[in-house]
Amino acid sequence: MSRPATFVPPAGARAYSLRTARGEFAVVDAPVADGVEPKGVALLLPGFTGSKEDFNPLHVPLAERGYRTVAVDGRGQFESDGPEHDESAYAQEELARDVLAQVAAVGTAPVHLLGHSLGGQVSRAAVLLDHSPFASLTLMASGPAQISVSQQQRVKLLRDALAVMTMAEVWDAIQAMEAPEETATGGLDGGLDNRDDLRRRWMGNRPAQLLATGRQLCSEPDRVAGLAAVPLPFHVLSGALDDTWPLALLDDMAARLGARRTVVEGAEHSPNTDRPLATARALADFWDAHPAPTD
Repeated sequence: MSRPATFVPPAGARAYSLRTARGEFAVVDAPVADGVEPKGVALLLPGFTGSKEDFNPLHVPLAERGYRTVAVDGRGQFESDGPEHDESAYAQEELARDVLAQVAAVGTAPVHLLGHSLGGQVSRAAVLLDHSPFASLTLMASGPAQISVSQQQRVKLLRDALAVMTMAEVWDAIQAMEAPEETATGGLDGGLDNRDDLRRRWMGNRPAQLLATGRQLCSEPDRVAGLAAVPLPFHVLSGALDDTWPLALLDDMAARLGARRTVVEGAEHSPNTDRPLATARALADFWDAHPAPTD
């Protein structure tokens, strides 16, 4: 589970519901910093059990580099609505079409697209449907196919629990299973922990969304060859340690895509929260090298 230091958007960012042709999606929208020349827009998609708040630490450093960033909760994820029990609404193609609708609603295509973990799989599916609204694709801690066996086992435990327990009961069970240092998640300044926010986010997720996307993580085929045929620049970014997709798989995927490869030292599966400044710098450097076309 990703653990943002705070659920409060940074100064200048705006949290609102983005209206699209496929419904409304909760976003955090951060403009370019005052006095900085705008360079482009990036759409940021979070991972499994994550949310738009996972990108809070990236907004300011990217704004200072000239990028407006729009982080979004996907369908049925935290503050975005979705059906409780209809898993068909969360088929990967449906989620990919949501992304295309989000880009259209942001209104500044082409945008740089970034997907973290599950968000990377959804991003890839969107690009394979229609690459024209995108200037580039960054896959952050997101591999070529299904997640590792150990992570598949964890997802199966979650799916089994959701079949017989309420969301609140599952949350309590997760907390009981985690080590104290994992449940006591303090902010960067050592202030009060954000367990209440983490619980609120968990309770906002729709069970059908978790079940459907969990299955996708465990069964995703290797679609790298198809993605490599798409005429976009690619970036594969990860932490130096990651047990969801082994780094060797990410290295190989980057080679197959002809992608830029960034390994963020001192980071694990969520470099956006583990090492946000280094991550933001790597993202902006990549986007600077591949500016979005302008009319």
